[in-house]
Amino acid sequence: MNREIAPDSIAPPAANYAHAVLSHTPRTWLHTSGVVPVAPDGSVPAAIADQALVVWDNIAAMLGTSGMMPSDIVSVTTYVVEGEELGAVMAARDEALGMHRAASTLVNVPSLARPAWKIEIAIVAAH
Repeated sequence: MNREIAPDSIAPPAANYAHAVLSHTPRTWLHTSGVVPVAPDGSVPAAIADQALVVWDNIAAMLGTSGMMPSDIVSVTTYVVEGEELGAVMAARDEALGMHRAASTLVNVPSLARPAWKIEIAIVAAH
């Protein structure tokens, strides 16, 4: 089981994420590449909120195929193109994770590998 690390000696996280997550091994680990907002039919939604939902749907599919659930996610690294709405990105993450909190990093970048992509997320999960 993963355990959130939240020392009383530091300020709480700025949003719904954990500062750190402790995992004991042996475990099964899943490390994804950057998951991009390409739907199964190859389309890419225009809006950042819709792209974020597609990314999280793709992550859910990878977790399911691996016999894992969102609660197995240890850390999330999110890359968002500068100027895009971060609230929609965080709302999609919160919807995907529910009450589960993972270590989370959000980085603004000038661009991603394809001009249509506004978000890319990599996760680490342990079960």
